[in-house]
Order: sequence, then structure tokens, then C-alpha cells
Amino acid sequence: MAYKSTHLKREFIINEIITIHYFEYMKDFFFSGESHDFWELMYVDKGELRVTADASVHLLGTGDVIFHRPNEFHALHSIGDKAPNLVNISFICHSPAMKFFEQKVFHLSADEQYLISAIVREAGAAFDSPLNIPQVEQVSVNPKGRFGAQHLVLLYLEAFLITLCRHHLEDVPALAGTEQTFENTDPVSPFQAESTHLALQNILDYMELHLCERLTIASLCNTFSLSPSSLYNLFHREFHHGAIDHFLEMKIDAAKQLIRDGTMNFTEIAHYLSFGSLQYFSKRFKQSTGMAPMEYATSVKNYSNSQSLSSNLAKRHGTRRSYD
Repeated sequence: MAYKSTHLKREFIINEIITIHYFEYMKDFFFSGESHDFWELMYVDKGELRVTADASVHLLGTGDVIFHRPNEFHALHSIGDKAPNLVNISFICHSPAMKFFEQKVFHLSADEQYLISAIVREAGAAFDSPLNIPQVEQVSVNPKGRFGAQHLVLLYLEAFLITLCRHHLEDVPALAGTEQTFENTDPVSPFQAESTHLALQNILDYMELHLCERLTIASLCNTFSLSPSSLYNLFHREFHHGAIDHFLEMKIDAAKQLIRDGTMNFTEIAHYLSFGSLQYFSKRFKQSTGMAPMEYATSVKNYSNSQSLSSNLAKRHGTRRSYD
């Protein structure tokens, strides 16, 4: 009996990425909008937004994602007490199943959020272009990027779309004209079975709860009954650095949020996050971001102001940004 291959169906085929961004904005950020001929998703990592999509208005909070179909006009305005952090991914996909995402807003589960973070992580390894510069309109491939990073960006994005369909299919009528069906089975993420992922998530949650304290390798090992080498391997496998380095990066992310919120000065932030001194805080901040705290504050504020100005001008002249 001769062996024969079986062609497997792919619900989503993505071969081209337009942009991948992780934005950090000041409070009250406003963008008057744009439209373009490709798909875009926006995930709210922190903060609250009012998003306009054609004639609809949506209020989004932390953990929400919205999809904009090709040529859909969309605008946003930060409305919460916290400066927003946003993940923005735009891509080309002509698969019929994309109809599922038209005019849709979802609140993501932990597994879906993990897939978003995986896309951003691999994008950082795949591309030379910075993820935090909104003016970048085409990603630049890093010729020395980590092996398989570009491929993983596409795979994680396709897995994210499939997972959303499985989780939320009951909320959406059958896809007309696509000649396809979906099984309404219990959703299973590829990552749920990984005990190491669960262990890592427990430690990350613990770090988040104790972000304003000083943690040590010894205290973490004692709390989670791990050896120092096991703790190191757990973090290095996922983040390519150790647990304390990651904890300090979490503190820097919190500091950036506080700077953009404008509720504390630099000395207060350093004390609040237990950096010991303003000098040590400034040193760690610059090591992480490439900028001193004041430079960062000025940079984000200047961008927000310039973007708001250009948005107001566009609104005044009735123009919409578009792409050919």
C-alpha cells in the first residue's frame, strides 16, 4: 500500500506584515484617525480608550482588542486616568475567515494575551526598526535576527486569530459565503499544557504584586521551592535574562507608566519602586531605555503634542491618512 500525503486546510494565511508597534502615550492622547487597505488590530495593554470605527464608537479597557477591516476609518482618544500602552499590528490577509473579525471587540483571556506578547517579543528579534516609533510605516528585517523569529511572528499571529475564533465563535453568526465550518470544541491553547509556562506566570504574578519591594534570588527560590539554576533557566529560556533583571525591567515599565501619568516626580518614583536612590533609578532607567528619565518624559510628551497637533490640522482640513 503506497503512502499518500494529505493536504491540510489553513484557515488563515498571513505572509506579509505591515507594522508591529508597542506604543506608550501620555494621558489624554488624541489621534483624529486614518484608513488604509489592510487589516489592523489594536490591543490595550494598559489604560482606557474611546475608539471610533466608521460610524461606531467603542470604549476599550485593559485587555481589550479591536479589529479594523481594510478601508475602515478609525480614530482614538485616551479617556482614563492612566496613560495608555497599546499594541498595534497591521497585516495583509485575504482569507475568507477574516470576515469573523469585522467590527469586533474582544476581551482577551490570559492565553490570548500571551500570544500577543509572543508576537511582540519575536518582532523585537526579527526587525531592526524600533517597535515604539509610530512614524515607522514599514518594518525593517534584521539580517542578524534570531533564527526563525520572522516565521514565529506569522505563526503566533495566525494562532492568535484561530484561538479567538475558537473562544468567541458562539458570539458570531455563521460566515456567509466562506464554505467553511468551525467545531465548537473546548478551546485549548498550545501553551496550556506547558507546566513551565504556568510556573513562570506564577512568579511573574508574584513579582507584579511585590513590584514596590526589593526581591532577591534567595527570596524567590524560597517562595517557589526552586534552585537558583532552575529559576535562572526558567527566565533565560523565555526572556534571555535572569529573574532579577526581569524584575528590574518590570520596575522600569512601571516607572515609565508613572512618568506618563504625571502623578509623581522622579524622586518619588525612585522611592516608590524601592530603587534606593534617584541616581540608581536614573542609571537603570537609561540602561533599559537608552534615555534618562527626563529625556523619556520630554520625548513622549513632544510626540503626543505633535501628533495631537497634526491630528487637529487633519481634522480641520477634513483629510484622512491612507495608504496605496
